[in-house]
Order: sequence, then C-alpha cells, then structure tokens
Amino acid sequence: MIKPVLFVLSAPSGSGKSTLINRVRSILPDLFYSVSCTTRTPRRGEVDSVDYCFLDPSGFEEMIRNGGFLEWKKVHGSMYGTPAQPILEALAKGRRCVMDIDVQGAADVFARIKESVGVFIMPPSLEVLEERLRRRGSDPEDSIKTRLKNAKEELKSAGLFSYKVVNDDLERATQELVSIILRESGNFREK
Repeated sequence: MIKPVLFVLSAPSGSGKSTLINRVRSILPDLFYSVSCTTRTPRRGEVDSVDYCFLDPSGFEEMIRNGGFLEWKKVHGSMYGTPAQPILEALAKGRRCVMDIDVQGAADVFARIKESVGVFIMPPSLEVLEERLRRRGSDPEDSIKTRLKNAKEELKSAGLFSYKVVNDDLERATQELVSIILRESGNFREK
C-alpha cells in the first residue's frame, strides 16, 4: 500500500531538478506533481499550467490575499508560489506528491507539513552549474551571476533536507530519486 507523502525537492537553479522530476514522473506516473505559480515570463518551450502557472503580479497578489499558497517567495526578481489546495487534496486522497521549490519555500513547507520528505538536488560542482546555466541560454549575464551567488548560499541549506542526490549522472540520479520515493512511501516494488 502506498503511503501519501509530500516530497519537497529543492536545488540551486540549473541543477537539473526539473529534468529529474520529469524522468521520475515517467517511471512513477501516479506521482502527483505540484505545478507552481510564477510571475516570470515563460522560457522557450514552457507551457502554462504544465511547467508553471504563469500569473501577472495582480493575480499572484490576489492568491496571497486569499491564502491560496502553501508557500510563496520573491526569487530572482519574480514571485513564485505553491498552490495549497491541489497538494492537500492529493494527499487526502492517499497520493504521493512531489513539488519543486526553492530552499526558502521548502523551509516553509517543512514547517506546515511536518511529514514531508525533503530531497536536495546537488550539482556536481559550481563550475558544472555555471555551464548548465549558460547552456540554457535564457538568462542574461547579471542573472547568471545572481543565480551562482544564490547557489552558494542554497548549498549551505542542504542540511535541512533528509536526502541529498548529486545530479552528476542523470540515469543514476533518477534511480536514486525513485528509490527514495518508493522507500518513503512504503512501496518498495513498482508493478
């Protein structure tokens, strides 16, 4: 029997957590994925309500006023938040859930949902992280510098998380993350 668990994944920007989550979701299709809201503009290839719910600042502020977020923060000049209702409903229905949020937001979720399981995705090195951010091609130079500075601080918070997964080999990191989810949700073997 699967135990409903909220898995909170955090990582410095460019660590590959979105890629890992997508691979894990293809292996565990019953895993509920929390789609975050943001006021930033979509990157090339991102789809509204799939990758993020893209909101204008007034819509985001309205959700804050209505208590619609499990957590929210301003990060890299844009607002990001996790809608509470979908996650709480999925957990109440006995589903395991995964969310992708920054370190500050993760701390807020840990305070609100004590049973959540934190997984910190580590880049192999800061040099590899910088290379990934530059390869992405979506951020100006000042944004890349800010993200790298923030990454150094975020790496110091890895101790808040129950697990750390180094994303140096995508296949190995995917299998490690799947194993964590199966172990923590009481489901040691998938069909």
